Amino acid sequence: MNSLKIYNTLSREKEEFIPLNKNSVGMYVCGPTVYDEPHIGNARPLIIFDLVYRILIKNFGKNKVNYVRNITDIDDKIIQRANELKIDIRELTKNVTEIFLSDCKYLNCLIPNNQPKATENIKGMIQMIENLLAKKFAYIKDGNVYFNVNKFKDYGKLSNKNPKDLISGSRVEISELKNNPLDFVLWKPSKDKEPFWESPWGKGRPGWHIECSVMSEKYLGKEFDLHCGGLDLIFPHHENEIAQSICANDSSIFAKYWMHNGYVTVDGKKMSKSDGNFITINNLKNNFNGQIVRLS
Repeated sequence: MNSLKIYNTLSREKEEFIPLNKNSVGMYVCGPTVYDEPHIGNARPLIIFDLVYRILIKNFGKNKVNYVRNITDIDDKIIQRANELKIDIRELTKNVTEIFLSDCKYLNCLIPNNQPKATENIKGMIQMIENLLAKKFAYIKDGNVYFNVNKFKDYGKLSNKNPKDLISGSRVEISELKNNPLDFVLWKPSKDKEPFWESPWGKGRPGWHIECSVMSEKYLGKEFDLHCGGLDLIFPHHENEIAQSICANDSSIFAKYWMHNGYVTVDGKKMSKSDGNFITINNLKNNFNGQIVRLS
């Protein structure tokens, strides 16, 4: 077997990939938030990490690689989109998930070993939040549960920034309820007509970051080999995953290696739904073979 080297975002160095367990490799990729059909910018992580998965299979054997890619099916964007379309959230997420899986097939991406949905893992999220509260890493304000970043000394290590410099230009939710602007929500109360689950803190729903920590642990354990996603997820999403997982589990690491893909750009600007500068994968299907899209 040839030596495999990857660029590790955590160390900011190219390292030899050595699994924690020689008999298995655990790989987690942050999947889609299913509120609208994917565009070609969303195709990039699908294709890149499909290639990584194939390389791991070639190096370690198909039966030794456990590839997990989640589906986020509860989120502020989903609620907003369902309200705009005046349809049930479950109908929206079901339809968009089907489009996403069809796009994966069109792009000739291998099927992950596990594709857990956030709504199917709420119990585990509540348990992790209870654990963080019991260990004093989190606090409650008006039915919201927040993680206290001051309790985690390595906060900012993945993004290689001082916590004081992390707020500007990032997707940090502003709230007067927080002790620190960088504190992030683990659980939030549901508003009228929003989906909710019963919890010790009242009817509500999980924050974005806790979802991936719980689903990765369920299928890969408290410590695993490789965590992947787009550059835009380094902060706050992946930084927050590391903090809450290490604190909840008393572990020394969360994921050993981190890989992040770059953006697809249009006129020098990141392709995104919010800017309207996108082309859906579905728009390409009638004119281009999926293999051509993979190569381009």
